[in-house]
Amino acid sequence: MTAPGEAPERPATARSRDLGVLALVALGPIWGYGWVATKVALGYSQPLTFAALRLALSAACLFLVLIVMRRPLRPPPLAWTALIAFLQTTLFIGFSMLALSIGGAGKVAVLTYTMPFWLLLLAWVFLGERLHGLQWPAIAIAFTGLVLVVQPWHTGGAMSGLLACAGGLAWAASALVVKLMQRRHHVDVLSLTTWQMTLGALPLIVLAALTYNGGPQWTTGFVLGLTYTVVFANAVAWVLWLYALRSLSAGAAGLGTLAIPVVGVVAAWLQLGERPSPGEAAGMALIVAALAIIAVRGLVVARRGSVDGEVVVVQPVTD
Repeated sequence: MTAPGEAPERPATARSRDLGVLALVALGPIWGYGWVATKVALGYSQPLTFAALRLALSAACLFLVLIVMRRPLRPPPLAWTALIAFLQTTLFIGFSMLALSIGGAGKVAVLTYTMPFWLLLLAWVFLGERLHGLQWPAIAIAFTGLVLVVQPWHTGGAMSGLLACAGGLAWAASALVVKLMQRRHHVDVLSLTTWQMTLGALPLIVLAALTYNGGPQWTTGFVLGLTYTVVFANAVAWVLWLYALRSLSAGAAGLGTLAIPVVGVVAAWLQLGERPSPGEAAGMALIVAALAIIAVRGLVVARRGSVDGEVVVVQPVTD
């Protein structure tokens, strides 16, 4: 509340905004390089074994963050959380790990980021949220880029791309369920993330146990890759992301995440020698350009409020 004649209270001070921008700048390299770190670790482990280890340790770190930040430990509404867990952790992480085990880190990073376009289409079908203006050409551009990157005419090498797209679709479906849940319940974001990761990890742990045939090899590369994904790409990055969301608008935060797939492609090129073909490079550029269109439009919508009931939703991704 403000007294008569006083200026309205600002949601964030200039210092808080600056720190939010710095947090967002740090997130691009942290999450973007996470794809490369995961690819390196998968050279010494089965994908499901790595997923099980990573998720179990990440969930433990997030519970620790909950305790340190004095957030409630009680789980959100269980049925909703379990469905989100299955889509966002079991399917998304499972498909992503399988895609990375047989395909390039940069390619998988970019294709996973088709998620916003799947979400637009799912929200159109299930929530009645109409597509507006630049969203139509953005989807067309993204679809063209997707075809160039996946190259379905090369059936032998398309499986990784299809798995990555399936992961993006599962992630989008989880975001749709989050939107439906938020219409009915007020949920702490960090608590939801922690519990959905914990519940979603259980099926992957069971599958990893059923398909286990040895390993992982506890080499320096594996330990560093696992440590990076657990500590930096999950625990540290989530704290930075939540701070950025608190200090900045959702549209600005969404625009800042554009660096993630770009960093993934560049880091994979420099460290792993994954040089995309001309067609793949063109497709990646088209997808990132389409993401930029959606993000800029989201920034504009966030500044002027919703359009025809449309709500700007920004969902982060951890490699």
